[in-house]
Amino acid sequence: MWETSPVNRTWIVIPMYNEGTVVADVIRGLLPVFPYVVCVDDGSSDKSAQIAREAGAVVVQHPINLGQGAALQTGIEYALQDPKLGCIVTFDADGQHKVSDAFEMASRVLSDEADIVLGSRFLDDRTKLSPMKRIVLKTAALQSKLSTGLDLTDAHNGLRAFNPYVARNINLTQNRMAHASELVNRLATMKPRYVEHPVEIIYTDYSKAKGQSLLNSVNILAELFLR
Repeated sequence: MWETSPVNRTWIVIPMYNEGTVVADVIRGLLPVFPYVVCVDDGSSDKSAQIAREAGAVVVQHPINLGQGAALQTGIEYALQDPKLGCIVTFDADGQHKVSDAFEMASRVLSDEADIVLGSRFLDDRTKLSPMKRIVLKTAALQSKLSTGLDLTDAHNGLRAFNPYVARNINLTQNRMAHASELVNRLATMKPRYVEHPVEIIYTDYSKAKGQSLLNSVNILAELFLR
């Protein structure tokens, strides 16, 4: 087990929509390392909110489904109410992210190495991607670089760690998947100190069904080039 005290004032923000079958295990995996976990239930029709609360997370609820961007913004605003906040980590509810990666990223923020640490699945060989998905994500990263000037290898990675300064200035307004591009655009304007960190994305049948399919990647590209 890691020495957790350096990240104890880190809030994990988990956007959640009908994740009742998996979110309890995700929360239980986080809590020994990150005691502060807020799940934003984005209008789920299942028992996600109840299950997350029983697993030990704070739960904030949207009365209707507003999309992942809106859920992230709600969670960030909740965490910012903590006067002792040191770091926020955005973490997916479907089990595709690793706690050890989040711990390393939060530690880099809290050591003041950077204002924001962005996860990248392309900085090591742990993540197993299909050739087509790799092409799609690389193309998205190139388009992001051309439009913002930020040289990111993985512009659509949901695992991010950042300090209160970045949190106060992100202000996501794109509710659905477009929030990932909006966040990169915000960073290009804000010009925080940023680094990328190698992370592993664990693709399961569940996560693929929830939005990590190739079709979803194609939708990301369409969103980038047709907006």
